[in-house]
Amino acid sequence: MKLISTISIMLCLVSSQSLSQSGNSNIGLEISNKAPEIKLPNPDGDTIALSSLKGKIVLIDFWASWCAPCLKEQPELKSLYKKFKGSVFKNANGFSIYGVSLDSKKEEWTNAIKKFKMDWTQVSDLKFWNSGAAHLYNVGEIPYNLLIDGNGIIIARNLHGKDLYQALSQLF
Repeated sequence: MKLISTISIMLCLVSSQSLSQSGNSNIGLEISNKAPEIKLPNPDGDTIALSSLKGKIVLIDFWASWCAPCLKEQPELKSLYKKFKGSVFKNANGFSIYGVSLDSKKEEWTNAIKKFKMDWTQVSDLKFWNSGAAHLYNVGEIPYNLLIDGNGIIIARNLHGKDLYQALSQLF
């Protein structure tokens, strides 16, 4: 009986913690809020700020080389990038992707970039789930993304496939 009570209490604590985290998971990251700044190193070690892409529509893409669903969507992201990178939108000139990797091993990260020919900005602090950017953006699963306008304002969250294509198409 004591074991059942202990298990019940633990389940309640875990459930309430999950609910409180999920309830707060997007505070500050709502549509129409400014996206928090990210400054992380690229594979060459140069720090690249998200704000350096100001003036463009940007997809902030959280991914990792060990994440099969992330890798599965890379060909589609490459196609979107190629199609929209030179486009003129309502309040932006061009489209870019700011890839934030949750890898912990640089070689695996850079090999995936090369293999999938990710020609857009790639950054990582190589801290796996302890990434400062992942915590800042409350990333709980990947792939995860946010779409921001030319002023850095969040205009969509977690769009994939046709939904992402439609969102970009509607911004003309």
